[in-house]
Amino acid sequence: MPDTATAIESVRSLGRSQAAMLAEAENERFADLVRSLDGDDWALQTDCPAWDVRAVVAHVLGAMESPVSLREFVHQVRAGGRAAGDRPLIDGITEVQVAERAHLSTSQLVERLTAMAPRAARARRGLPAPLRRMPLRQDVGGVTETWTLGYLYDVVYTRDTWMHRVDIARAVGRPLVLTADHDGRIVADVAAEWARRHGRPFRLHLTGPAGGTFTGGDGGGGEQITLDAVEFCRILSGRGGGTGLLTQPVPF
Repeated sequence: MPDTATAIESVRSLGRSQAAMLAEAENERFADLVRSLDGDDWALQTDCPAWDVRAVVAHVLGAMESPVSLREFVHQVRAGGRAAGDRPLIDGITEVQVAERAHLSTSQLVERLTAMAPRAARARRGLPAPLRRMPLRQDVGGVTETWTLGYLYDVVYTRDTWMHRVDIARAVGRPLVLTADHDGRIVADVAAEWARRHGRPFRLHLTGPAGGTFTGGDGGGGEQITLDAVEFCRILSGRGGGTGLLTQPVPF
């Protein structure tokens, strides 16, 4: 029996409540993976060229601590701006997050991450409306875009944590926990944004627990793509190489 395809236009953008539930679940899955790490795992190289596993965890912890404390949020923005220079602000912020947590032991990283994971998800959900509209400039595929802080917190931060969970699992050789209701929803949201960004017809068959079949444009004409769902996201995030429509980046 052929797979039932979903029209990509019918994949709704994440609402605030659903985004909060995905963030809470993803933060906990990330924390679960970090708690499973052994001593030698922390120094293993990830798919992020400048970061080993320890640096990835420090970055994610910093990203979790930012929305919980207004003081920490302001500090990261100001210090990140100075670190970024002419680069996008997000690049400077991530550097600050890693550098300022470099003194923590691995057990301290685990302890703080475990405590922060649920608090961060709640804080992101409770972001006041004026702050949600705060503009942020970011580079995507060589093009400068203006995001809102709400988009960063609701969508990008969850994708970022999810992709870093993939990075760590690949680096240390752990099985990646994937389910259709959680990971599949994140992947579908990525696919929908990818389709909006390139605007061309396609049929996309993503395999694995987080996969699905999606069509866009004329109902399935255009480029035909079959790919593992996680690998699809890795390519769009810049961690893998692609051709054709797979050269369209999506923020993670």
